[in-house]
Amino acid sequence: MDRIDDSLLRQPGRGALRRRRLQVGLARTPQLRRAAQALRWRVFAGELGARLPSRVAGIDEDVFDAYCEHLVVRDDCGEVLGTYRVLAPEAARRVGSYYSETEFDLVRLRHIRGRMVEVGRSCIHPRHRSGAVIALLWAGLTRYMLTHGYEYLAGCASMGMADGGRAAASAYRGMREAHSAPVEYRVFPRRPLPVADLERVNAGAEPPPLIKGYLRAGAWVCGEPAWDPEFNTADFFLLLPLANVAPRYARHFLGDSPNLAVAPLG
Repeated sequence: MDRIDDSLLRQPGRGALRRRRLQVGLARTPQLRRAAQALRWRVFAGELGARLPSRVAGIDEDVFDAYCEHLVVRDDCGEVLGTYRVLAPEAARRVGSYYSETEFDLVRLRHIRGRMVEVGRSCIHPRHRSGAVIALLWAGLTRYMLTHGYEYLAGCASMGMADGGRAAASAYRGMREAHSAPVEYRVFPRRPLPVADLERVNAGAEPPPLIKGYLRAGAWVCGEPAWDPEFNTADFFLLLPLANVAPRYARHFLGDSPNLAVAPLG
């Protein structure tokens, strides 16, 4: 669901939006999709040190990209400042799975697959992390969901593992008390983080602010975290039924533009 810098939960001021004219929409040209993939490489490989297999240097691309919509925010000069990768249920059927299924067994979600959109590979340009870009991405993503009648937003949300996963294990213990999904929505990690075996030296550790934002909005954590070796992160599968979104958090997803249309960008 996210690999965005935690500071991006800050709400944008109106002045930030006035200073730079921003557009949000779906990339409809190969050039714009390439620009989104180049931004992903810059953030994930360049900043975070992820080991990304790719056929083209400087481009983050995998088998799912060709089947995904690429939601982008760009400025009035045409530069891509932020992106989300969006996999609709129809596209997931064509490619054969959701990306999350490389990390989790989603067999219990069969009853909602036709209404579930997966998001991921989200990132923001390092010079534009004021909050305006993420607000527009969330606004565009929510409008996309509502326009197409989808009801569930899903994806992997990550915590770093510089401490070997102890903080992630501690954070999971706290999250499962208040935010566990009902049993019929549980998923199972293919490469589990050994939560029970990790020492409790970080007892009381909290999830990153962005994950907390999703949970406060109404998302569920659907089971134990998985270890992602490419990013060296503990990944939590989060599921957000739109019907669960608390009114006071709806502005994180709709922003200040409830009538925003997600237009194609070329």
